[in-house]
Amino acid sequence: MKDPTFQLRSATRRAKSDVANKLVSMFLHELSRRIGQKWAIKVDGEKYEELARKAFNNGCPYCSRDLADTSTVIEHLDGMNRLRAGLHVPGNVLVACKRCNSEKRRDDSLKVLSLATTGWESFLSHDSTRCPQPCLTCAYWRSVWQDETERRARLAENIERIRSFRRTFFEFQQILPFIAETLPPLLTKLYTDCQSFAETEIKSLVERFEQISPARS
Repeated sequence: MKDPTFQLRSATRRAKSDVANKLVSMFLHELSRRIGQKWAIKVDGEKYEELARKAFNNGCPYCSRDLADTSTVIEHLDGMNRLRAGLHVPGNVLVACKRCNSEKRRDDSLKVLSLATTGWESFLSHDSTRCPQPCLTCAYWRSVWQDETERRARLAENIERIRSFRRTFFEFQQILPFIAETLPPLLTKLYTDCQSFAETEIKSLVERFEQISPARS
């Protein structure tokens, strides 16, 4: 049985992390709005969604599942977190199946990627030949394509299809190297500063409450 005190402290740490992650997300969304406001194609417009669906024949860009037959979500190729530093702009947004979106989060949350330089490429690189067992993502892809030869071919094919899709957005391609180089350290600082601020303010407010609490007297 786990120590209740440990569980409470863990919950507090998770809460602080959730707040910091939310702030990072808010920053990335605002930065995306400012960067993309002068671009010809708007990411939240019908034209962009039509382009994104058409590029993959209305199939999931990861598993190729027909999107007409499954639950869909708006997917960010480079995740909008402090590790992947993705933006909500044309070239980084796709329509994907809900299951792939969920499975991809394991790679998006890794501090260091060993299979590729981006989270989405890493997700599509789990072909059961490079990961130690057991690997949940490799197991996922085995459930999608049981035949090893087909699985490796389809994963490689979808990587190239996504790369080709991204290359059609010139404005995004121009800014991508700068984003990849400069944003991660800035987001890490924002995340750390937010947690430090939360910890300081919480401690201060708790101490103030204890000073005025009737239970103190």
